Amino acid sequence: MRKILLLSFMSIATLHGAPTKSYECTQIFESRKNELLIELGKIDEQRQSLDALKRATEDLLKKKEAMVQGRGTAVDQKLQEIKTREASIQKILADNKKILEEMKQLKSNKVSQAYTKMKPASSANILAQMGVKEASDILSTLNPKIVSQILGKMDPKKGAEITAALQKIPSELSNKK
Repeated sequence: MRKILLLSFMSIATLHGAPTKSYECTQIFESRKNELLIELGKIDEQRQSLDALKRATEDLLKKKEAMVQGRGTAVDQKLQEIKTREASIQKILADNKKILEEMKQLKSNKVSQAYTKMKPASSANILAQMGVKEASDILSTLNPKIVSQILGKMDPKKGAEITAALQKIPSELSNKK
C-alpha cells in the first residue's frame, strides 16, 4: 500500500507540477513576446523615421535641383543677352567702319578734285612741302596724266621719293586683301 500511496502521491505531485511548468513557460513566452513587440515597435519607429528622412532629403534635393535649373536658365538668358549685344556691337562697329571709309573717300575725292583743278606747278609746290607719304597718298587718287604733270613740275629729288612711295601703294593694298 505504501507503494500505491507513494505512487499516487507522485502522480499527484507530477500533475500539480506540470501545470506549474506549463504556466511558467507561457509566462516566459508572453514576456518574450512582449519584449519582441516592444523591439518591433522600436524598429517600426526607426523605419518610419528613416522614411521621413528619406522624403525630406528627396524634397530638399528636388528644391535644390529646381533652384539650380532656375539659375541655369538665368545664366542662359544672360548669355543669350550678351551674345545679342555683342552681335549688335559688331554690327554697329561694321557700320562705323563703313561710314569712316565713306568719309575718307569723300575727303580724298574733295582733295583730289582740288588738286585736279589747280595748275600743276602750284600742286607741285604744295606737295613738295608735305611728307612723302601724304603726298603719295594724295597723288594716288589722281588721274595718272595729272600726276605726271605735277611730278614734272616738282623738284627731281622730291619727285623721285614720291614716285618710289607711289610704287609701294598698290603692293600695300594687295597685302591688306
